[in-house]
Amino acid sequence: MTHNIAILGASGYTGAELVRIIATHPAMEIAALSADRKAGQEMASVYPQLRHLDLPTLSTIEEIDFSKIDLCFAALPHGLSQALVRDLPRSVKVVDLGADFRLRDPAAYEKWYGAPHVAVELQKEAVYGLTEFYRDDIRAARLVAGTGCNAATVQFALRPLIEGELIDLDDIICDLKNGISGAGRSLKENMLFTERQTDVLGYSQGGKHRHLGEFDQEFSALAGRKVEIMFTPHLVPMSRGILASCYVKGDAQAIHAALAARYADEPFLTVLPFGQAPGTGAVAGSNFCHIGVIGDRKPGRALVVAALDNLNKGSSGQAVQNANLMLGLDETAGLMLAPVFP
Repeated sequence: MTHNIAILGASGYTGAELVRIIATHPAMEIAALSADRKAGQEMASVYPQLRHLDLPTLSTIEEIDFSKIDLCFAALPHGLSQALVRDLPRSVKVVDLGADFRLRDPAAYEKWYGAPHVAVELQKEAVYGLTEFYRDDIRAARLVAGTGCNAATVQFALRPLIEGELIDLDDIICDLKNGISGAGRSLKENMLFTERQTDVLGYSQGGKHRHLGEFDQEFSALAGRKVEIMFTPHLVPMSRGILASCYVKGDAQAIHAALAARYADEPFLTVLPFGQAPGTGAVAGSNFCHIGVIGDRKPGRALVVAALDNLNKGSSGQAVQNANLMLGLDETAGLMLAPVFP
């Protein structure tokens, strides 16, 4: 059986990545693509690398006949999915790649995103889309909220350690390096090549980054008490990728053993041999995440490093992974392509 798919926001980076993945998916067919500002254009004119594909013409969302759609990916700017998903037919399953449904608490959403949520009933219904930890809930869901790419990377590194009580919960420091595509495709002066090509820049520092809302929600629920990590992201001059360096207090060998055991049967998560650190180049363009554990020179301290592609495993790839479960398909369908290197 082939499932009809709509991609809303197809002209953005995550929308194009969804098209690239679904183009070879054995059980999904792209039936509609929306991009309001580029409505009426062919996808090939927006992304020439997709010229070989037979794709629908870009349209407005209002032009899509959702009665013929089985599942919709919403790859829209933050704040735009709430009312849209609320008004869709209940027969349409939804994977939202934005932040609109990630936080379960309406007050937390308003705190981190600066506006009240307009579809609180759906916010309560949404399942958090970190596939490897919410698999059963995702299978039964109508609405799945995609994780933040930074949030996913750090959680892959730390969730089993918090759950297993292997690290000091009051002393967790996470330093991330992010590719420029994480800032989106819209024109911004500080994202110009001449501004970024030789620069490493920290942003949203001092506890201001919105993904902290996800860390607070998920890590506190795991621990059964309040957990607040220290988190600083940096933009680095590369197109794709996230490298998360997490500094923790705990036995490094025990940490490595716990991660290796937890992810032993996961198709997309690989724990490297003890002492080896991953890099973003080895996972670029793929739905894979590599994790490494390095012991510190001082006993009782460890470095846990996770690397993934922000557009794929951090967003569109994980969205397809969730959609596979929601549609009753093999979880890995369409996602086993090898990383692109160099």
